[in-house]
Amino acid sequence: MAESRTIGVFGAGWVGLVTGGCFAELGHEVIVRDVMQDRIEALHAGQLPFHEANLPEVLERNRDRIRYTLDPHDLADTDALFICVQTPPTYSGDADLSFVWSALDDLPRAERRQVLVMKSTVPVGTGEKVRAALEGRGLTNLGYVSNPEFLAEGSAVRDFLNPDRIVIGAFADEDGAAVEALYGGLEAPVVRTDVASAEMIKLAANAFLMTRISFINEIANVCEAVGADVVEVARGVGLDHRLGPHFLRAGIGYGGSCFPKDSLALKQLASNSGYHFQLLAAVIEVNELQKRRVVQKLQKHLGKLRGKKIALLGLAFKAGTDDMREAPSLVLASRLLAEGAEVRAWDPVARPGELMKGAVLSDSVADAVRDADAAVIVTEWDELRGLATQEVRDSMARPLIIDGRNLLDPAETRAAGFAYEGIGRPSSPFESLPETAEPETKVSG
Repeated sequence: MAESRTIGVFGAGWVGLVTGGCFAELGHEVIVRDVMQDRIEALHAGQLPFHEANLPEVLERNRDRIRYTLDPHDLADTDALFICVQTPPTYSGDADLSFVWSALDDLPRAERRQVLVMKSTVPVGTGEKVRAALEGRGLTNLGYVSNPEFLAEGSAVRDFLNPDRIVIGAFADEDGAAVEALYGGLEAPVVRTDVASAEMIKLAANAFLMTRISFINEIANVCEAVGADVVEVARGVGLDHRLGPHFLRAGIGYGGSCFPKDSLALKQLASNSGYHFQLLAAVIEVNELQKRRVVQKLQKHLGKLRGKKIALLGLAFKAGTDDMREAPSLVLASRLLAEGAEVRAWDPVARPGELMKGAVLSDSVADAVRDADAAVIVTEWDELRGLATQEVRDSMARPLIIDGRNLLDPAETRAAGFAYEGIGRPSSPFESLPETAEPETKVSG
C-alpha cells in the first residue's frame, strides 16, 4: 500500500473523478476542485454527472477520504496537484489549452514543495511552456510531471487500478519519484522518462490504436468487394503473437472524446513542426468515410431514403458509457435526416438532446423499430444481441438489419427472416433485390 499523501485534483470531469476516486482507493486523501457549482453540489449529494461502471461504488466507499470544493485555496496543503481538465480541439485542430491555463491561474501559493502533475492530454512541448509560466510567476517550489492517463470509458476504474504501465515524465528526478510513490501498491511497469517523451507516448499510443481500427475497416471494405468475411480474417490475423486481437473489430469507425481529438492534435503537432504525417491523415479520412458507408448500404436496399423510417440502435460512441462526443450516431443521424429519412433513435443511457435535433428518441428498442424500414446497430450494447426475433420482424415495415458492429450472427439473423448486412461480411446475393409486389387479383386458370 502506498504511504498516504494528500492529493489535489483540478477538474471534476470524467478523468478527474476517476483519478480522485482511485487514488482514494489506494489510501490517499483527495480534494477535488471544479469551477462549476452545480457539479460540486451534485457530487456532495452523491450524484455523478456521467455514466461510468464501478465509479459510484468507489466514490461511495471512499467518501471519508474525498472532499469536493470550488475554492482552489483548499488545495494549498496538498502534496501533488493533478490537472484533469479537458483539452478540446480548436478550429485549427490544435488542442485548446485554455482550461489548463485557467487551472494554472488558480494554483494556490503554498510554502511547501508541491508537484504539479499533468493528466490531461496535451501537445508535446506543453510541459516546457508550463514550466516557463510557473517560473515567470515565481512558483519555484512547484515541480512538474507529465503522467498521462490511459483510461477507456466503461472500464476506467479497472484501467486505473490494473494499468498496463504507468508513464512518468519529469524535469527533476525527485518529482518523478514522488509521483511514482503515489501509485505504490499497483503492480505495473513504470516508464520513467523525460516530459516530452511522456507527452508523446500518450498521443502515439492512441494514434496506433486508431490506425489498427482504420486498417481493419479498410480490410473490411475489401472483404465486401471480394466476398470474404472480415470477422474470420481478423480472427486469423489476431492469433499472430506479433499482432494480437485488440482493436481489430471492423465497424463504423471510432468516436469518443479522445481518439478524434488526439489524432487531430498529433497531426497538427507534426504540421506545426513542418512534417506531414501521411499515415495519420489517411487513418482520419478512412474513419470519416466509414461512418457514411451505412447510408450507402441503406440506399442499396431501400433506394431513395426520403420518407423512410430508420431506427438507430445505440447512440453513445461505445457501449458502457453515455458519452456522445464524436459518436458515429451523430454523423449517421444528420446524414439520414439530410436524405429526408425519418430517424428514430434508442440508447439505454445516452441522452443526446440538442446534439441530435430532428431525430425522435424512443424509450425502448421495440418502440424504435416499430414500422421501421431498417434497423441500424450503431453501438455494441448487449441488449441488441437478441434483436433478430419474430416480434421485431413482425413489427418492422421491412425486416432489414444493418449491423454496424458485426454484433449478430449473419446466418442466424437471415434464418430468422431478416435481410442482414454487416461490415466486411458477405451479403446474400438475393438480399438487395427489390421485393416484387403480389398481383392484386388472381388470374383464373
